[in-house]
Amino acid sequence: MALMITDECINCDVCEPECPNEAISMGAEIYQIDPAKCTECVGHFDEPQCVQVCPVACIPVNPQAVEDRETLWQKYRRLTSSKAAPSP
Repeated sequence: MALMITDECINCDVCEPECPNEAISMGAEIYQIDPAKCTECVGHFDEPQCVQVCPVACIPVNPQAVEDRETLWQKYRRLTSSKAAPSP
């Protein structure tokens, strides 16, 4: 499952640098999470780091992007292998 940031976000800037997949970025008004890059920190940490540091608890599971743990592992492997591949 990918996570999402709700409109309770106060733009405190603590979640973005914690994301190992660079899935968090500033949207039009609040931060947003790219579900194609979010692995809920699978492969990096035991728990999602953005959820751990969020002071207002505005990062729930995105019901539009439900994925099982194996799918998250596959996404992690795909993302990390593309980072490790040399540029042409």
